[in-house]
Amino acid sequence: MLGTRGVRLGILHPEIYEMQVRAIARAVRAVGERTGDAPRADIMIPLVAYERELELVRQRVVAVAEDEGLEAGSEFTVGTMIELPRSCMIAERIARYADFFSFGTNDLTQMTFGFSRDDVEGRMMPAYLEQGLLKRNPFETIDRGGVGELVFEACRRGRARRPDIKLGVCGEHGGDPESIALFAEAGLHYVSCSPFRVPIARLAAAQAILAHSLAR
Repeated sequence: MLGTRGVRLGILHPEIYEMQVRAIARAVRAVGERTGDAPRADIMIPLVAYERELELVRQRVVAVAEDEGLEAGSEFTVGTMIELPRSCMIAERIARYADFFSFGTNDLTQMTFGFSRDDVEGRMMPAYLEQGLLKRNPFETIDRGGVGELVFEACRRGRARRPDIKLGVCGEHGGDPESIALFAEAGLHYVSCSPFRVPIARLAAAQAILAHSLAR
């Protein structure tokens, strides 16, 4: 996830984002016409490191979506994926322009450890687990002391600026029971994961909510 990707690409080539937003808006309209009940689209901007990036791209997204006839707030929202350590540490500034945060914990793990997932899981991880350097694969169960702390900090900072901000997570951690328990502790509203993990995620989320309620 290094390099000219995500929001950076959208700033350098705004026509790409315009095309994508128009496609999303027209899909929302098509579903509404077919079913009589239009969905709400959550438009997520990835790899935001500076609040100005999101401010600029949000303005463009809103302008294009409204040009296609969608109403901001009721028919679409604009948020960001939190997947950089820097974005966690300035989350209160980013939250000024975000209706929601979705933590991209796979990429946040890579950025925090300096790992390349493709390389590490095949070559390094078995040796590190065998020698006790890691208790578990941090791409399977979230690293509470590092990545988890960044999630907690981003939630705290984001809510300080915008108490009603919607918080969630996407990635394989969203299907891991131990990680889901941490997300519930952090106060996230939802998790998403691969389809085959959904039954486990639902059960783990229910258990985490009950445990959190009993602990109060």
